[in-house]
Amino acid sequence: MAEAIIEDLFTGVLEWSVGDMMYQLEYADIVVSRNLLKYLIIEVKRPGTLFPRRAALEQAVTQARRYADAQKIRKIAATDGRYFYAADLIAGALIDRVMLDLSVSQPSEALWHLSLYGIHRDDPRCGAEIPITDDVPAQTAALPEGLLHPKYALPAECFAYAPDINRPSSWKLPYRLADGRVDTKRLPKAIQSLLSTYRGAKVGGIPESDLPAVLVRLARAAFAEGRMPPEASASAPAYQLLLQVLEQRGLLEQAAHT
Repeated sequence: MAEAIIEDLFTGVLEWSVGDMMYQLEYADIVVSRNLLKYLIIEVKRPGTLFPRRAALEQAVTQARRYADAQKIRKIAATDGRYFYAADLIAGALIDRVMLDLSVSQPSEALWHLSLYGIHRDDPRCGAEIPITDDVPAQTAALPEGLLHPKYALPAECFAYAPDINRPSSWKLPYRLADGRVDTKRLPKAIQSLLSTYRGAKVGGIPESDLPAVLVRLARAAFAEGRMPPEASASAPAYQLLLQVLEQRGLLEQAAHT
């Protein structure tokens, strides 16, 4: 059912053709492709299982990330037929592309970000018609499954930098707990360790080109927890420094979108 809804959406509204929709390609549920170039992997979930919460969305696209890494695709999505979430995968960080409720009667303008003409464009503004929250209710919190880091016993989505989801040794800067909540003890340490030698070509083994995505990922967690100034009247030095770096690099608007 969900696959049929997505095919109708992409071919009837977003100007892709039926031939652009490939199913079960190298185990991926749906791969959207045109002229031999693969643009997007879509993971199809059971109806009623996708929610607009940060941790839930990252867990939902975990399998899609594995397929994306294997097929060298940098855009991934998950849907349960009602909600549709898509993100760009940059340095192991998910940079939101759209968050949609497909049950509404009026199509959202944010759908352009998934269209044949918009999918290839980079835009720091997420096309989100509904907010993505960072809360993890106790009744829905899940224990980690699949591949875990040998030292921290955490999945890839708990790290700010995870360039290869199939290789735990590449994961750096843990900042979430196993159930998806922000680890408020590790978060400032992750920020400080990233920024302490910030002006070098590489920081803790993270390439300079990957730093913006990692900064945004950590900052979103800090904003969600109310740790960033000026909301937090007594912000720790790590958060104050992070705010300065975000402003200097023009990333503040993107990071503040939680």
